[in-house]
Amino acid sequence: MTKSAVSILKILASIISAVLLFTFCQKEQFTANPADKLEFSTDTLRFDTVFTELGSATRILKIYNRHNKSIRVSKIYLENGAQSRFNLNVDGLPGDSHENLEIAPKDSLYVFAEVTINPDAPPSASPFVISENIVFETNGNVQKVVVEAWGQNAVYLPSRFGAGGSVLYSCNGGEWVWDDPRPYVIYGILVVDDCTVRIPAGTRVHVHGGLGRIDVDTAVYRYNDGFLAFQGNGRLIVEGTLENPVIFEDDRLEPEFDEEAGQWTGIWLQSGTRGHSINHCIVRNSIIGIRVDSASDLTLRNTQIYNTASSGLIGIHAKITAENCLFHSNNGYSIQLEYGGDYNFTYCTAASFGVDGEALRMSNYFCLDPICETFAGNNLKARFQNCILTGGRTDQISLDDRLKTPGAFDYTLKNCLVRVKDLLKPTAVPDFFDFCNPCLNLQPQDTVFLNVQEDLYRLDTLRSKANRFAVPVPGIELDLDGKLRDGVTPDAGCYEIEF
Repeated sequence: MTKSAVSILKILASIISAVLLFTFCQKEQFTANPADKLEFSTDTLRFDTVFTELGSATRILKIYNRHNKSIRVSKIYLENGAQSRFNLNVDGLPGDSHENLEIAPKDSLYVFAEVTINPDAPPSASPFVISENIVFETNGNVQKVVVEAWGQNAVYLPSRFGAGGSVLYSCNGGEWVWDDPRPYVIYGILVVDDCTVRIPAGTRVHVHGGLGRIDVDTAVYRYNDGFLAFQGNGRLIVEGTLENPVIFEDDRLEPEFDEEAGQWTGIWLQSGTRGHSINHCIVRNSIIGIRVDSASDLTLRNTQIYNTASSGLIGIHAKITAENCLFHSNNGYSIQLEYGGDYNFTYCTAASFGVDGEALRMSNYFCLDPICETFAGNNLKARFQNCILTGGRTDQISLDDRLKTPGAFDYTLKNCLVRVKDLLKPTAVPDFFDFCNPCLNLQPQDTVFLNVQEDLYRLDTLRSKANRFAVPVPGIELDLDGKLRDGVTPDAGCYEIEF
């Protein structure tokens, strides 16, 4: 081979080496800019099948690198780890955790998510709504995609795609009877208008309290979107019985969620709605229990509202009649009556132990600005008979009269057990026991209930101060447990002592 040929070969080898080196270097150019994030084909990967028997389903998520350099995904994994009910496969590689994955510029990769559901398993093993996050760690960023499946065969309202939004339901003045043998699951916000919702005995209503968002200009507002509301000509009729009460609760029935407050928003009877009736019902683990707005009316009988993150029962210039009802473990007020209204409570127990709020608050005004320099007012009329209003702190009744005019704050308590201290000061509400008569002001050493630490609010058989403190009320012969009340000297509160 001539020297010139050898020289040419050396030059070609140098060029090829340079090209290979350049190509190699190009492949190794990864972006490290935290602003360079991944993009996804969706922010929520939904398994829209409701299984009626054991089965599985797979959904596909596509991950995009929209940038001009390669991107290295440090880690992809399921947030719940070994406890996850989902399985992952990333670009053909099975496993619920993957590290150091590379995506070329303007390229993508596939994530396959699978879930296996047994709808006959108990809710502790297969909740109504199964959800968690797939987590992506890239350039110091943590991004998440929700995976969501349906674990139980139920009636989902307003639909299985209702999270973060609201649906208005109407039946043109007719009735919508919730008599399906399956549980009902409210997923999102269900607003009822021009329709009577009738809920028969034994119906279980579960509410999924997801986190919704509203984008206004550049601001993002987040809210809990799990609630049932009635507006216009909407009406709620709950027809539970002693043996088969209607239950409103969250959709997480695992033992660790049993006493967790604030898992859904509550029941909202909006302004002007009329004729609501609730009997033998349990409302629990919500933010509020039941809210009754201006010019609305509710008859509440044999009902329990407890484990709420805020107040149990809220009336705002409303009309509420309550009999044989129990309110406890409410982190706001057990009973909160604002902006006046017309209220009548008979044989009710409001127990506020281990929480910050009082058993009862009443006012006749509504603030119109954050510091309440201006306010609107309405007359208050409230009657309490044969009730127990107590709790762990010394003051369990809050009275707030801003109108200071005759008849604007009209309240009486008869044959009630209360716990007050500041109300006895002349500068607070003069002559409180002129309006609470006969009443017993409970002292710390007094016994009323079986065991407040275990939320047992039936009366202590031997020592309860509520024993024989009430007077008979025609038409209310049975207590919350269905026991016959004494016809001459019944007990105060929602329970009668059984000797």
